[in-house]
Amino acid sequence: MKTQLYSFWRSSAAFRVRIALNLKGLDYEVIPVNIVKSGGAQTAGEYASKNPNRLVPLYIDGNNTIHQSLAIIEYLEEIQANPPLLPQTAIDRAWVRAVAMDIAIEMHPVNNLRVLRYLMKTLGVSAEAKDTWGQHWMTLGLDSLEKQLGTDSRVGRFAYGDQPGLIDICLVPQIFNALSAKIAMHGYPTLMKIFDRCMALPAFIDASWEKQIDAEGLNPLRPPQE
Repeated sequence: MKTQLYSFWRSSAAFRVRIALNLKGLDYEVIPVNIVKSGGAQTAGEYASKNPNRLVPLYIDGNNTIHQSLAIIEYLEEIQANPPLLPQTAIDRAWVRAVAMDIAIEMHPVNNLRVLRYLMKTLGVSAEAKDTWGQHWMTLGLDSLEKQLGTDSRVGRFAYGDQPGLIDICLVPQIFNALSAKIAMHGYPTLMKIFDRCMALPAFIDASWEKQIDAEGLNPLRPPQE
């Protein structure tokens, strides 16, 4: 029996889990949850009863449900060791987790859909100010990531060594967001090299926005690198 992933095509968190499942070669069924239309299908009804925090993704393996993308990915790592998404040594695992959390815990949440909705609908922030907010936090995070990955000897063809892992899984969806927000990426050569190498792999391609059964748009065009 296939496991199930409740997903939204443009959700960064769901994107991470799709990449991890693909890298592990695990068979799964995507169940779309439209988090945009009519206030979001995640906020009420059957899905809300399955996942009280009312966010995607939600992963169902038999009778077990797991929410939060990083927890799901760690679960996949524990039930199927190969290919590994984390390094062998404790200190390197800590470093990889820390950088991944810089993306998933620091960068992503402040640009989460429900945060942006609150800014606009409750606080009355204009669309222009909302975009400025998003670009500020993404740029701050990207600057930090470029400094970290641009100088650390553990970085190889990918964020850690020469095989994709947890950092890459978190980085690629965030760069999709940055490209969609039309952030100039020429100042992030290390990040874009890693991104391009990831996006040459089927596991990342098949997890990307336009490949999803509920997709309503295309992979954001990469701006000229001048």
